[in-house]
Amino acid sequence: MKPVDFQFTQPATLAEATQMLRDTNEEIKIMSGGQSLGPMLNLRLARPEKIVSVSGLSELREVNQGEDFIEFGAALRHAEFEDGALLEPISGMMRHVASGIAYRAVRNRGTIGGSLCHADPAADWITALTALGASVRIVSAQGDTRDIDMTRFMHGAYRTEVNSDEILKSVILPRYSSSAVWGYYKTCRKVGEFADAIAAWVADREKRYSRVVFGSTAGAPIVSVLLGRQIAVTGEVPSNEVIKAELARLAPDLDPVKQHLLIVSLQRCTKQALNHD
Repeated sequence: MKPVDFQFTQPATLAEATQMLRDTNEEIKIMSGGQSLGPMLNLRLARPEKIVSVSGLSELREVNQGEDFIEFGAALRHAEFEDGALLEPISGMMRHVASGIAYRAVRNRGTIGGSLCHADPAADWITALTALGASVRIVSAQGDTRDIDMTRFMHGAYRTEVNSDEILKSVILPRYSSSAVWGYYKTCRKVGEFADAIAAWVADREKRYSRVVFGSTAGAPIVSVLLGRQIAVTGEVPSNEVIKAELARLAPDLDPVKQHLLIVSLQRCTKQALNHD
């Protein structure tokens, strides 16, 4: 199939792009990398009257840094993270995550902001950035700016905090110390597919931070403070029983197969982080 007719626009500035979203009755879609929206258009699952392309906006491709944070523009591509062309807030994690997203052709065009706004529960950045304690910066057609913690960004499958008159501008991550550790493991049927289960653990003794996140759960990522604390204190991989009990508490509707895949994913990502055999 082919898309329905739509108007394609490429604004020159972020302000111009947000203005296009103001006071309009048209159905508008923001396109960044287009790796999810493109197929949806061709299948006519999406039928916008207008598409606003923002991937070329210089304001969405900036990298700003401070003493305790790094801010990445939303239109930075997966491949740029994979190739080590960008700063890392924690050694190697974002490069590792980016390298496992789909295929290189997708990573060459897909963007971090586009992935977040599409909000597929099985996508990598949603889980990884939640584990890293990131926040997102959103700008509105009225010129207002607000920062949203990743734990509150995703409302559910394909639903986020971003309103119809807003654009995701950047992702802000805290810097971690050189002693910080991380693990990220996803279970896929074959390379390049969306994950059946994802688990991530990030810990930094100096920041007194430890967070476990489960992804690909059919909704927003599941954050476990209890498991994060236990792994940090014991330095051991949690048992099947402990993880199962925590998942049953946090997400009682998970089916047994999904629960098992998440258990295995967390155990493997923890081993990865702790350098266990």
